[in-house]
Amino acid sequence: MKRTPLALATTFAAAATLATLATPAVAADELALAQSKNCLACHAIDKKVVGPSYKDVAAKFAGQSGAVDMLAGKIMHGSSGTWGAVPMPPNTNVNEAEAKRLATWILSLK
Repeated sequence: MKRTPLALATTFAAAATLATLATPAVAADELALAQSKNCLACHAIDKKVVGPSYKDVAAKFAGQSGAVDMLAGKIMHGSSGTWGAVPMPPNTNVNEAEAKRLATWILSLK
């Protein structure tokens, strides 16, 4: 089958558009966990709500040794001063294993 330059250009343009629109797959289980623990009342994946977006958190702590444990601690025990004057209250409904799952997921977002 012979392809014309226009057909090839259209194919490449479509592929480029899909690649641009593609976002990292959100792990459904972790998103459901975040929803069930009311994390999304103050955070969103890609925009600031009360607290920073999860993508901003991932960017701030990318590549840092111990980031999962540090974020898990902030999720369970709360935090203040890292993102401004509004403190993050402790989430007493999250156990250590859940906090580490959430922290790992957040850090995976780009």
